[in-house]
Amino acid sequence: MRSLLSTTAFKIIAAYLFIFVLFAGFVIGWLGFATQRQLTDQLTETITAEVRGLAEQYAIGGIRRLVDVVEERGNRPGASLYLVATFSGVPIAGNIGDLPSGTLGRPGWIETDYRRAGESATDRPHRAIAQVFGLPGNFRLLVGRDLEDRDRMRDIFGRGFRMSLLVALVLGLLGAYFVTRRVLKRVDAMTDMSRRIMDGDLTGRLPTGGSRDELDRLAGSVNDMLGRIEALMAGMKEVSDNIAHDLKTPLTRLRNKAEEALRGEASDEAYRTALTGIIEESDGLIRTFNALLMIARAEAGNQREGMGPVDLGEIARGVGELYEPVADEAGVTLTVAAGPMPVTGSRELLSQVIANLVDNAVKYGRVEGQAGEVTVTVAAEGTEAVLTVADRGPGIADADRGRVLDRFVRLETSRSRPGSGLGLSLAAAVARLHGGSIALGDNQPGLKVTLRLPRSADDPRAAIKT
Repeated sequence: MRSLLSTTAFKIIAAYLFIFVLFAGFVIGWLGFATQRQLTDQLTETITAEVRGLAEQYAIGGIRRLVDVVEERGNRPGASLYLVATFSGVPIAGNIGDLPSGTLGRPGWIETDYRRAGESATDRPHRAIAQVFGLPGNFRLLVGRDLEDRDRMRDIFGRGFRMSLLVALVLGLLGAYFVTRRVLKRVDAMTDMSRRIMDGDLTGRLPTGGSRDELDRLAGSVNDMLGRIEALMAGMKEVSDNIAHDLKTPLTRLRNKAEEALRGEASDEAYRTALTGIIEESDGLIRTFNALLMIARAEAGNQREGMGPVDLGEIARGVGELYEPVADEAGVTLTVAAGPMPVTGSRELLSQVIANLVDNAVKYGRVEGQAGEVTVTVAAEGTEAVLTVADRGPGIADADRGRVLDRFVRLETSRSRPGSGLGLSLAAAVARLHGGSIALGDNQPGLKVTLRLPRSADDPRAAIKT
């Protein structure tokens, strides 16, 4: 119960219940007041009409006729209240037996207690509204109506208000209890699952009720986040395993070169050769770790702050000029067809991605004994800038095209050549960072890698032909 009372849902329901009770009390109170006021107005109109009739009778026959009329009207069933008395209060005619002292000495409208004629002093007094007039000869006339109906109506509204308040409180508290208990049950289930996840069960997900309410939407968002975290943790484990596996060979070669230098002849030339080999292996390890660091930064979104307007076509042409000597040495014809193509992104990362794609195409994009051909194009397709790197090599089988985008994945045909298996992984991570995508396709023959990025919003052209 203490947990229920401390929940936000219970507090909100209690606040709404308080506001509802105030509103209901105001409405019922206003209705009661208006009804009582209406009854009072009706009574005063009735009294005024009777006073007008008695005044006419008095004008016709004086005090004697007035006394006769009052006696006759006072004896009717359900009659109004009448009293003709002397200035000292001695009754002459009427159906009122007792009035508080001094009542007849206050002309005008009054509300007073009274007893009817024939009632004793021990009887409970009644309440009436009346009008008092002074008559010639120091006589007093009182005409009134009993307020029993008005008081009964007021009691009915009072009981209705109290009963409505009680019912509203009971139903509101019961509703708050059941609603809060349901919410608390779901929150407790989420809390238990969160503890399981914190204990290491990353496969756990927050339960949803299927009602698509705010708790379901929150649970869905958290579950998406947990799925992303699980994928990242699985990727981290995979990366760790791959690092341990793929870096074991270069580290072993480093150690073997050092041992070989120590066991060999102690000459400057031997030591220089050994150190040169060690430096080459170390550079390879540094490149691998730099690629891993760049992928990690791209996937974490840390590079978004350095993004700005860049020309994808200019970057492609620059990378092409850089790799022309490498392509010529490898017997590959490198062609770049790229016009201006404004995008928003990181020049450093996009340059690295294009360089990785071109480097892979130059290395693996030719069949042994034949001249190679690599084509780099940049074009516009709707709202996207499309960069394509195509070669005429053996290509990649359909079953392996999705797998090669993972870290440290190297196909059997490329294991004999230098590389870390991180180039395409970096390209995929940078594409996601820029809100784009990368896809591998068949160039018939060869491999075609397509990088799609959103075009810059301030580019007025619908398409660019290159």
